[in-house]
Amino acid sequence: MVYEKIVEATEEFDDKYLIGVGGHGSVYKAKLHTGQVVAVKKLHNHSVANEENLINLKKSFTNEIQALTAIQHRNIVKLYGFCSHSRLSFLVYEFIEKGSLEKILKDDEEAIEFDWNKRVNVIKDVANALCYMHHDCSPPIVHRDISSKNILLDFECVAHVSDFGTSKLLNFNSPNSTSFAYTFGYAAPELAYTTKVTEKYDVYSFGILALEILFGRHSGDVISFVSSSTLDDNTMPLIYKLDQRLPRPLHPMDKKLVSIARTAFACLIENPQSRPTMEQVSKDMLK
Repeated sequence: MVYEKIVEATEEFDDKYLIGVGGHGSVYKAKLHTGQVVAVKKLHNHSVANEENLINLKKSFTNEIQALTAIQHRNIVKLYGFCSHSRLSFLVYEFIEKGSLEKILKDDEEAIEFDWNKRVNVIKDVANALCYMHHDCSPPIVHRDISSKNILLDFECVAHVSDFGTSKLLNFNSPNSTSFAYTFGYAAPELAYTTKVTEKYDVYSFGILALEILFGRHSGDVISFVSSSTLDDNTMPLIYKLDQRLPRPLHPMDKKLVSIARTAFACLIENPQSRPTMEQVSKDMLK
């Protein structure tokens, strides 16, 4: 990726092109001379980073490149190229038009347009992406930061998993223990006593995300509901907890939503080994 062309397209990363800021960098919308629109993630300024932050920035940059050059899937954002320059480093991705799922769920108008059928398909999309990463990639890839801010939707409401800065390629010949940044409300409970990386961490985060999509609430509210609920059939009917901004779902959609919610609850079992795999979750979504 030619450094000068990206700098020119963003007018030296002018704020008018800024569309988002994350833990490791800022994202800009840029139109290349070919007419193609791309998203450019510029890592935070090297010169102002302390030594620890600089190491984390470099690790994030490397993680993203390693993961996204190793995988190709319709529900995972495409990496077009990257540049590591003495002044700054950036990554260039496909531009996903509607933006983050977090933004859509927070906006009442967009949330109403995001109907039950679209929500079910987005949950399936994310499940399929994680199933691919965990079971079809060698070595398997664990994302470690699945959250509504890292799921992007295009104009057709197809979901694309993004932000692989904290991702980890599992090596079964090494302990796979490492510390990492995470999004509050999506972190699995085992993070309190271990830094060992397994696919079951993503499974837990997926469960929170799926319920967030169904309930239309931030993950903190989902956690409160989960902690006060059980998995048995005596739980208050899940149908009454669904996003109130949408009409009450009719049959057979109501049954489908309850089925998805129960699968999501299974993903939240405290013991990681008792959670389903993403392959099992993906198959459940087809029922």
